[in-house]
Amino acid sequence: QVQLVESGGGLVQAGGSLRLSCAASGRTFSSHVMGWFRQAPEKEREFVAAIRWTDGITLYADSVKGRFTISRDNAKNTVYLQMNSLKPEDTAVYYCAVDQTIVLHTIRSRYDYWGQGTQVTVSS
Repeated sequence: QVQLVESGGGLVQAGGSLRLSCAASGRTFSSHVMGWFRQAPEKEREFVAAIRWTDGITLYADSVKGRFTISRDNAKNTVYLQMNSLKPEDTAVYYCAVDQTIVLHTIRSRYDYWGQGTQVTVSS
């Protein structure tokens, strides 16, 4: 089993920044992908960003490209999401997830483990 614990959410004004963290524990993998998704009220959970653990290659949703940065700390088994220039439409619960394959993709159903989520609220 893998446990994922997100932190760093909160309330911020439009134009501000937040950094989310997701610490993984339990079973470890030699190669995998970690991703961030978000879900706003009454909307589907959507892909935000992903990073391949072995080489750091990243993938972003168009809506966050240029504003958000995903990164990882291999020693801490932690993935980060730096969110800059936040907009009210970024308001959502943010989830991190692990896919045990090495293929970068945006497909929610292919991620195997999920965290509990952290709330991000951006006020206008």
